[in-house]
Amino acid sequence: MEPDSWLGVELRHFLALEAVAREGSFGKAALALGYTQSAVSQQIAALERIVGQRLVERPGGPKPVSLTEAGRLLLKHADAIAARVAAAQADLTALGDGEAGTLRVGVFQSVGQRILPELMRRYLLAWPQVKVSLTESANDEELLTLVERGDLDLTFSDLPLPEGPFESVELLRDPYVLVVATGSPFADRDTPPTVRELAELDLIGHKHCRTIKQLEANIKLPLTFVFRSDHNQTVQALVASGVGSALVPKLTMDPEDETTQLIDIPKLPPRVIALAWHRDRYRTPAAHAFVETAEAVTAELELEPVAA
Repeated sequence: MEPDSWLGVELRHFLALEAVAREGSFGKAALALGYTQSAVSQQIAALERIVGQRLVERPGGPKPVSLTEAGRLLLKHADAIAARVAAAQADLTALGDGEAGTLRVGVFQSVGQRILPELMRRYLLAWPQVKVSLTESANDEELLTLVERGDLDLTFSDLPLPEGPFESVELLRDPYVLVVATGSPFADRDTPPTVRELAELDLIGHKHCRTIKQLEANIKLPLTFVFRSDHNQTVQALVASGVGSALVPKLTMDPEDETTQLIDIPKLPPRVIALAWHRDRYRTPAAHAFVETAEAVTAELELEPVAA
């Protein structure tokens, strides 16, 4: 196979392969793409000729078609190419909008409660022609995937970032606290709990927060979680009711809640919050300004140690 033959690969070939893999049949793939079944078959056949490999198993009858090992390998590259095309389309739209248009930002709950209100107030005052569209998720990896695909311009995320075409700026270091019910013996001690004591507690934690894995790695002892929730208020309410304690970043908790007490755990490295974007995409002046405003707001947000 001559390398130049790959120049005949077109985006529609990859889209046909992705649709066949997703739908399990040529007919359903054709409906999803708005093509005829014969057109999808022709595109798959053309792609197989170009790459010199069988990509789709065709068992015949009612059995669903499936990708061969070569087909699955090629599909990984096809997904990445489709994501870059979507990102290119988003870039051109952003370039045309200039200093107006829509800025799409990913957020998670603690950022939405503690950082976003003041950030949005300042930003919209300075950039009144920009509409900020927010997408919320408990999983920052999901938000980063949307950035890679071009569906988001920026997203708040935890550091370190997973592998991908990302750049970021650090905004805030968020220390871990042990959250206990008011009146807990831990709250009356002069010293914080030891790592071993933390490992002996029944804990309530977040379900999809990526920092849980970092936390367990830093403690180096297995932790016992009796309940997990992605809602910060639920975590704090369950602690107040005596279900367990919580070992969480301070920003996720309400320090004014009188039913619980927060105890600093200085030996644990803090969660690091950042703003991330696609390193290969054009960033509008509006996106640059959002990052700068976020840096200013978080620099003023003091997360002073709480009393043990």
